[in-house]
Amino acid sequence: MAVRAQFENNNEIGVFSKLTNSYCLVGIGASETFYSVFESELSDIIPVIHASVAGCRIVGRMTVGNKNGLLLPNSTTDTELQHIRNSLPDNVKVQRVEERLSALGNVMVCNDYVALVHPDLDKDTEEILSDTLNVEVYRQTVASNCLVGSYCAISNQGGLVHPKTTVEDLDELSGLIQVPLVAGTVNRGSDVVGAGMVVNDWCAVCGTDTTSTEISVIDSIFKLDPDGVHKMKKLKGPLIDSIKTS
Repeated sequence: MAVRAQFENNNEIGVFSKLTNSYCLVGIGASETFYSVFESELSDIIPVIHASVAGCRIVGRMTVGNKNGLLLPNSTTDTELQHIRNSLPDNVKVQRVEERLSALGNVMVCNDYVALVHPDLDKDTEEILSDTLNVEVYRQTVASNCLVGSYCAISNQGGLVHPKTTVEDLDELSGLIQVPLVAGTVNRGSDVVGAGMVVNDWCAVCGTDTTSTEISVIDSIFKLDPDGVHKMKKLKGPLIDSIKTS
Protein backbone atom coordinates (compact mmCIF):
# COMPACT_ATOMS: atom_id res chain seq x y z
CA MET A 1 0.00 0.00 0.00
CA ALA A 2 1.17 3.56 -0.68
CA VAL A 3 2.56 5.41 2.37
CA ARG A 4 2.66 9.13 3.15
CA ALA A 5 5.70 11.23 4.05
CA GLN A 6 6.93 14.84 4.23
CA PHE A 7 10.34 16.38 3.56
CA GLU A 8 10.65 19.27 6.03
CA ASN A 9 6.93 20.20 5.73
CA ASN A 10 7.08 19.78 1.95
CA ASN A 11 4.73 17.25 0.34
CA GLU A 12 6.58 17.06 -3.00
CA ILE A 13 8.20 13.71 -2.23
CA GLY A 14 9.25 13.15 -5.87
CA VAL A 15 11.40 16.30 -5.70
CA PHE A 16 13.55 14.98 -2.85
CA SER A 17 13.74 11.26 -3.68
CA LYS A 18 14.22 8.83 -6.58
CA LEU A 19 12.83 5.30 -6.20
CA THR A 20 13.59 2.35 -8.52
CA ASN A 21 13.49 -1.44 -8.22
CA SER A 22 17.19 -1.68 -7.29
CA TYR A 23 17.95 1.48 -5.24
CA CYS A 24 16.46 4.62 -3.67
CA LEU A 25 18.09 8.07 -3.53
CA VAL A 26 16.96 10.53 -0.85
CA GLY A 27 18.07 14.14 -0.37
CA ILE A 28 20.42 14.81 2.53
CA GLY A 29 19.53 16.90 5.56
CA ALA A 30 15.93 15.87 6.22
CA SER A 31 14.46 14.69 9.53
CA GLU A 32 14.79 11.08 10.64
CA THR A 33 11.01 10.71 10.21
CA PHE A 34 11.36 11.16 6.45
CA TYR A 35 14.18 8.63 6.16
CA SER A 36 12.47 6.11 8.43
CA VAL A 37 9.49 5.93 6.02
CA PHE A 38 11.77 4.80 3.19
CA GLU A 39 14.02 2.62 5.31
CA SER A 40 11.16 0.74 6.96
CA GLU A 41 9.67 -0.07 3.55
CA LEU A 42 12.85 -0.67 1.55
CA SER A 43 16.06 -1.19 3.50
CA ASP A 44 15.67 -5.00 3.70
CA ILE A 45 15.41 -5.18 -0.10
CA ILE A 46 17.31 -2.29 -1.72
CA PRO A 47 19.84 0.35 -0.54
CA VAL A 48 18.48 3.74 0.59
CA ILE A 49 21.22 6.25 -0.32
CA HIS A 50 21.46 9.72 1.26
CA ALA A 51 22.89 11.99 -1.43
CA SER A 52 23.04 15.43 -3.00
CA VAL A 53 23.38 16.37 -6.68
CA ALA A 54 25.19 19.58 -7.68
CA GLY A 55 25.02 20.61 -4.01
CA CYS A 56 21.20 20.37 -4.08
CA ARG A 57 18.86 18.10 -2.13
CA ILE A 58 16.34 17.91 -4.99
CA VAL A 59 17.74 14.54 -6.14
CA GLY A 60 14.39 13.43 -7.58
CA ARG A 61 14.22 16.34 -10.04
CA MET A 62 17.91 16.28 -10.98
CA THR A 63 18.24 12.57 -11.80
CA VAL A 64 16.53 9.88 -13.84
CA GLY A 65 17.02 6.16 -13.34
CA ASN A 66 15.71 2.61 -13.24
CA LYS A 67 17.00 -0.78 -12.04
CA ASN A 68 19.65 -0.77 -14.80
CA GLY A 69 21.24 2.66 -14.39
CA LEU A 70 21.18 6.26 -13.21
CA LEU A 71 21.75 9.49 -15.16
CA LEU A 72 23.11 12.56 -13.39
CA PRO A 73 23.50 16.12 -14.71
CA ASN A 74 26.98 17.35 -15.61
CA SER A 75 26.92 19.72 -12.62
CA THR A 76 27.22 16.72 -10.25
CA THR A 77 30.54 16.99 -8.40
CA ASP A 78 33.16 14.22 -8.50
CA THR A 79 32.67 13.60 -4.76
CA GLU A 80 28.89 13.21 -5.17
CA LEU A 81 29.35 10.93 -8.18
CA GLN A 82 31.84 8.73 -6.29
CA HIS A 83 29.58 8.49 -3.22
CA ILE A 84 26.57 7.48 -5.36
CA ARG A 85 28.65 4.98 -7.37
CA ASN A 86 30.02 3.37 -4.19
CA SER A 87 26.55 3.10 -2.64
CA LEU A 88 24.69 1.64 -5.64
CA PRO A 89 24.56 -2.09 -6.49
CA ASP A 90 27.46 -3.14 -8.77
CA ASN A 91 25.25 -3.87 -11.77
CA VAL A 92 23.77 -0.32 -11.89
CA LYS A 93 25.50 1.92 -14.46
CA VAL A 94 26.01 5.59 -13.53
CA GLN A 95 26.55 8.28 -16.16
CA ARG A 96 26.88 12.07 -16.13
CA VAL A 97 25.32 13.86 -19.12
CA GLU A 98 25.88 17.30 -20.62
CA GLU A 99 22.31 18.46 -21.19
CA ARG A 100 20.82 21.94 -21.50
CA LEU A 101 17.63 20.72 -19.79
CA SER A 102 19.65 19.81 -16.70
CA ALA A 103 16.76 18.96 -14.33
CA LEU A 104 16.66 15.45 -15.80
CA GLY A 105 13.85 14.23 -13.54
CA ASN A 106 11.53 16.93 -14.91
CA VAL A 107 12.15 16.18 -18.58
CA MET A 108 12.29 12.36 -18.51
CA VAL A 109 10.32 9.56 -16.89
CA CYS A 110 10.98 5.84 -17.21
CA ASN A 111 10.35 2.36 -15.91
CA ASP A 112 12.69 -0.58 -16.54
CA TYR A 113 11.77 -0.86 -20.25
CA VAL A 114 10.49 2.45 -21.67
CA ALA A 115 11.34 6.15 -21.24
CA LEU A 116 9.26 9.21 -22.19
CA VAL A 117 11.30 12.37 -22.76
CA HIS A 118 10.87 16.09 -23.46
CA PRO A 119 10.45 16.71 -27.24
CA ASP A 120 13.47 19.09 -27.27
CA LEU A 121 15.89 16.76 -25.47
CA ASP A 122 19.36 16.61 -27.04
CA LYS A 123 19.91 13.65 -29.38
CA ASP A 124 23.13 12.64 -27.58
CA THR A 125 21.30 12.60 -24.23
CA GLU A 126 18.61 10.37 -25.74
CA GLU A 127 21.27 7.87 -26.88
CA ILE A 128 23.03 7.88 -23.50
CA LEU A 129 19.64 7.39 -21.79
CA SER A 130 18.83 4.43 -24.03
CA ASP A 131 22.26 2.79 -23.53
CA THR A 132 22.63 3.41 -19.78
CA LEU A 133 19.09 2.53 -18.69
CA ASN A 134 18.50 -0.06 -21.44
CA VAL A 135 15.13 1.44 -22.45
CA GLU A 136 13.16 2.35 -25.57
CA VAL A 137 12.94 6.16 -25.76
CA TYR A 138 9.91 8.12 -27.02
CA ARG A 139 9.58 11.93 -27.30
CA GLN A 140 6.17 12.78 -25.86
CA THR A 141 4.07 15.34 -23.99
CA VAL A 142 1.58 14.68 -21.18
CA ALA A 143 -1.63 16.76 -21.41
CA SER A 144 0.32 19.14 -23.72
CA ASN A 145 3.04 19.57 -21.07
CA CYS A 146 6.63 18.98 -22.19
CA LEU A 147 7.82 18.24 -18.63
CA VAL A 148 6.85 14.57 -18.78
CA GLY A 149 8.79 13.75 -15.59
CA SER A 150 6.82 16.29 -13.57
CA TYR A 151 3.36 15.26 -14.77
CA CYS A 152 3.74 11.48 -14.91
CA ALA A 153 4.76 8.62 -12.58
CA ILE A 154 5.20 5.13 -14.03
CA SER A 155 6.36 1.70 -12.88
CA ASN A 156 6.41 -1.69 -14.61
CA GLN A 157 2.85 -2.26 -13.30
CA GLY A 158 1.04 0.97 -14.24
CA GLY A 159 1.15 4.74 -14.39
CA LEU A 160 -0.50 7.90 -13.07
CA VAL A 161 -0.59 10.98 -15.33
CA HIS A 162 -1.82 14.60 -15.33
CA PRO A 163 -5.59 14.74 -14.62
CA LYS A 164 -6.34 16.64 -17.84
CA THR A 165 -4.80 13.98 -20.09
CA THR A 166 -7.36 13.08 -22.78
CA VAL A 167 -8.59 9.53 -23.35
CA GLU A 168 -6.83 9.50 -26.75
CA ASP A 169 -3.52 10.54 -25.16
CA LEU A 170 -3.97 7.96 -22.40
CA ASP A 171 -4.46 5.24 -25.02
CA GLU A 172 -1.42 6.38 -26.99
CA LEU A 173 0.86 6.62 -23.95
CA SER A 174 -0.40 3.32 -22.57
CA GLY A 175 0.35 1.68 -25.93
CA LEU A 176 3.93 3.03 -25.87
CA ILE A 177 4.68 2.11 -22.27
CA GLN A 178 2.71 -1.17 -22.40
CA VAL A 179 1.17 -0.64 -18.95
CA PRO A 180 -2.30 0.59 -17.90
CA LEU A 181 -2.48 4.35 -17.20
CA VAL A 182 -4.97 6.49 -15.32
CA ALA A 183 -5.33 10.28 -15.07
CA GLY A 184 -5.27 11.43 -11.46
CA THR A 185 -3.81 13.65 -8.75
CA VAL A 186 -1.76 13.51 -5.54
CA ASN A 187 -1.52 15.78 -2.49
CA ARG A 188 -5.20 16.78 -2.45
CA GLY A 189 -5.62 17.66 -6.12
CA SER A 190 -2.07 18.51 -7.24
CA ASP A 191 -1.55 17.74 -10.93
CA VAL A 192 2.26 17.61 -10.58
CA VAL A 193 2.11 13.84 -10.16
CA GLY A 194 5.80 13.06 -10.74
CA ALA A 195 6.90 15.62 -8.15
CA GLY A 196 4.28 14.53 -5.62
CA MET A 197 5.13 10.83 -5.38
CA VAL A 198 7.67 8.09 -6.11
CA VAL A 199 6.86 4.50 -6.98
CA ASN A 200 8.43 1.17 -7.89
CA ASP A 201 6.90 -2.27 -8.43
CA TRP A 202 5.95 -2.87 -4.79
CA CYS A 203 5.99 0.45 -2.96
CA ALA A 204 4.84 4.06 -3.39
CA VAL A 205 5.50 7.10 -1.22
CA CYS A 206 3.44 10.28 -1.62
CA GLY A 207 2.93 13.55 0.28
CA THR A 208 1.00 13.66 3.55
CA ASP A 209 -1.77 15.76 1.93
CA THR A 210 -2.68 12.86 -0.39
CA THR A 211 -6.29 11.86 0.30
CA SER A 212 -7.49 8.31 0.93
CA THR A 213 -9.26 8.37 -2.46
CA GLU A 214 -6.01 9.32 -4.20
CA ILE A 215 -4.19 6.59 -2.25
CA SER A 216 -6.75 3.97 -3.36
CA VAL A 217 -6.29 5.02 -7.02
CA ILE A 218 -2.49 4.78 -6.61
CA ASP A 219 -2.75 1.34 -4.96
CA SER A 220 -5.07 0.13 -7.70
CA ILE A 221 -3.23 1.37 -10.82
CA PHE A 222 0.24 0.41 -9.54
CA LYS A 223 -1.13 -2.93 -8.24
CA LEU A 224 0.26 -2.24 -4.76
CA ASP A 225 -2.85 -3.59 -3.04
CA PRO A 226 -4.32 -6.75 -4.59
CA ASP A 227 -7.73 -5.87 -3.11
CA GLY A 228 -7.60 -2.29 -4.45
CA VAL A 229 -9.15 -3.16 -7.82
CA HIS A 230 -12.03 -4.99 -6.15
CA LYS A 231 -12.67 -2.09 -3.77
CA MET A 232 -12.76 0.35 -6.69
CA LYS A 233 -15.25 -1.86 -8.54
CA LYS A 234 -17.46 -2.13 -5.46
CA LEU A 235 -17.39 1.64 -4.98
CA LYS A 236 -18.11 2.37 -8.63
CA GLY A 237 -21.67 0.94 -8.56
CA PRO A 238 -22.97 3.03 -5.61
CA LEU A 239 -21.24 6.15 -7.00
CA ILE A 240 -22.93 5.81 -10.39
CA ASP A 241 -26.31 5.11 -8.74
CA SER A 242 -26.01 8.20 -6.54
CA ILE A 243 -25.13 10.37 -9.57
CA LYS A 244 -28.20 9.06 -11.43
CA THR A 245 -30.55 9.73 -8.53
CA SER A 246 -29.21 13.20 -7.68
